Amino acid sequence: MDSGNGAGDSKFLLRELAEAPAAVRRIVTHPYLAVRGIARGNLPSPWDLAAFALLFGTLVLISVGTRQFGAPLEALEKNPVDLSPWALPYYALRTTLRMAAAMVLSLVFSIGYAGLAAKSKRAERILIPVLDILQSVPVLGFLTFLVPFFLGLFPGKVLGAELASVFAIFTAQAWNMAFSVYQSLRTLPPDLVEACKSLRFSPLLRFRRLELPFAMPGLIWNMMMSMSGAWFFVVASEAITVGNQNITLPGVGSYVAAAIAQSNLGAIGWAILAMLVVILLYDQLLFRPLIAWGEKFRADNEPGQVESESWVLRMLQRSRWVAGLWRPVEALINRLLRPRQAAKVTAEAPLNLPPWTPLAMDIAWYGLIVLAAGYGAWRTVDFIGHSLGLGELGHAVLLGLATMARVVILVALASLVWVPIGVWIGLRPRMAALAQPVAQFLAAFPANLLYPVAVSLIIGFHLHPDIWLSPLMIFGTQWYILFNVIAGASVFPHDLRDAADNLHLRGWLWWKRAILPGILPYYVTGAMTAAGGCWNASIVSEIVVWGNDHLQAHGLGAYITQATNDGDYARVVLGVVVMSLFVVSFNRILWRPLYRSAERIAGVEE
Repeated sequence: MDSGNGAGDSKFLLRELAEAPAAVRRIVTHPYLAVRGIARGNLPSPWDLAAFALLFGTLVLISVGTRQFGAPLEALEKNPVDLSPWALPYYALRTTLRMAAAMVLSLVFSIGYAGLAAKSKRAERILIPVLDILQSVPVLGFLTFLVPFFLGLFPGKVLGAELASVFAIFTAQAWNMAFSVYQSLRTLPPDLVEACKSLRFSPLLRFRRLELPFAMPGLIWNMMMSMSGAWFFVVASEAITVGNQNITLPGVGSYVAAAIAQSNLGAIGWAILAMLVVILLYDQLLFRPLIAWGEKFRADNEPGQVESESWVLRMLQRSRWVAGLWRPVEALINRLLRPRQAAKVTAEAPLNLPPWTPLAMDIAWYGLIVLAAGYGAWRTVDFIGHSLGLGELGHAVLLGLATMARVVILVALASLVWVPIGVWIGLRPRMAALAQPVAQFLAAFPANLLYPVAVSLIIGFHLHPDIWLSPLMIFGTQWYILFNVIAGASVFPHDLRDAADNLHLRGWLWWKRAILPGILPYYVTGAMTAAGGCWNASIVSEIVVWGNDHLQAHGLGAYITQATNDGDYARVVLGVVVMSLFVVSFNRILWRPLYRSAERIAGVEE
């Protein structure tokens, strides 16, 4: 019986095997092939090897770039800046690591700071004016007071100077990113907010599913602008001069500073080439993957739209090794961000607070703010008054008016030029992909590298420095407008574009009724940060030095730079305070009302 059944089963299996695909027959008839297939499934794929090589190479470069951190500061003096082009790869590595560290700090700061300001009225009334002040303080203003602090944390060590440099770069990156996140969170679509409330999303889940995706397009473009814009101040952050203290860290910025001091045009050319290579590398390795990844956060997608491509993102998505490392992290995030249970929500009982409690809390909160602000103002006025007097205050205010006139004119001209170009690029994804690296390079081009041209033209044609040094202020900051307008135009809803086409809106009517209201929040962010950047750029644009030639324009930036070089802390404080008052007043008068208009257009209710 058993023998017969066995023969029958064998015939059945042979008949089924004959009808099976060839690959199945090979595996069944040759068991070792099945074992080899299983083993092959566990072997690393080419994408795994590429991801491992990229990660391992990154760790090696970080190790090489940070090995000097524990060395004494005297080691920097024993090794002056080498203007040989062979030294540039190491200098570029050191600069890139500082900028990457500052970018991580800027990203954490922007999300946390802007999130608190956007969600709390009490916090907003103090955090946004503080942010206005912070973006108005020039890099030299931070370095003057924070270099001794960081050097004191690690006495006699290079690490203290490195932290001071990273913080200086952070101050050139963080503010526009924070404003971008704040603008996005303030203009969230009300229907999507109500949907999150109906689904009982926790604050973290709402952040992941709504707030971060909505803020991502503008944040990515502002990250690119911040990384590129930091090159504008990299000379000041690596070749630090505060009073009698000179600290020169190895980097592209200190290389440029040495080349300018020696009037070495060849070294300037090598520095430009090194910057171009670095910009192309982090475009390919960081920003292009971010833009391609950010496509999934678009609110709508036009049929047949060209999507951004990135070989790095494709590698990370297809690597089984990376997926295995990310899977437990994603599981933990999903567990933390799961929606709250309905039973918990309905069981919550409202707090029975007296009706006067909110008013008392407001009085206490704003009273503390007024006391803190009054004490700070009194200490500042007392310090300046005893050291300088009211005449010096009036002189600083007049210089501030001169710089303000330059800022207003330059931002207006930059808006007329870059808003149309930014809209044209943003509405064409393929063109945006082509223009992105070019715009990054132009935004990263420091004004210091234009000193030879500026000095030669002004001296050769007997031009007035007060007028012809002004374009250097906007050269590195006009890109805030371009990048933010591109971001706004790239997420402009396609249904609104179709509606404008159906209504035959053309020319100025299309700009007035369709695109300008759509990009207004992004433009305000870009123009406001461009104006703040102009004030900051005045410290390196109103005084130009090329070898033995010195040119100086009348303005507050030149005043602060001269006081910093002289170690005159009283005048540094006076210049920074006056500059902050100008920037905050300008923001309150112009940019805040425009922000409110953008919120009304987006349908956000106060």
